[in-house]
Amino acid sequence: QVDLVESGGGMVQAGDSLRLSCAASGRTFTDYVMGWFRQAPGKEREYVASIDKSGDTTYYADSVKGRFTISRDTAKRTVYLQMNSLKPEDTAVYYCNADWSPYGVYWGQGTQVTVSS
Repeated sequence: QVDLVESGGGMVQAGDSLRLSCAASGRTFTDYVMGWFRQAPGKEREYVASIDKSGDTTYYADSVKGRFTISRDTAKRTVYLQMNSLKPEDTAVYYCNADWSPYGVYWGQGTQVTVSS
């Protein structure tokens, strides 16, 4: 079991930046592949980015590649999503995800990001 708490969302203008944080408590942080997903109104939740257990390898959805950066700090048990050059289509609730396959997948409560044009 792991508890995830996201923070850092807000309302910004197109072209601005935000950094989301996700603090994890519970089991050993390095047991999990960590990721970010998002869900816009009326749409299904979609994958944004993920980072492996060691923090050495990252993956991104094509829609955010080159603009978003995922990272993790093991000492702080926190995963980050640096979002630059934000667009109105990035508006969504952003969810942190901890994947402890095959034992379980855990989600945070989400943080709202709103980008105005």
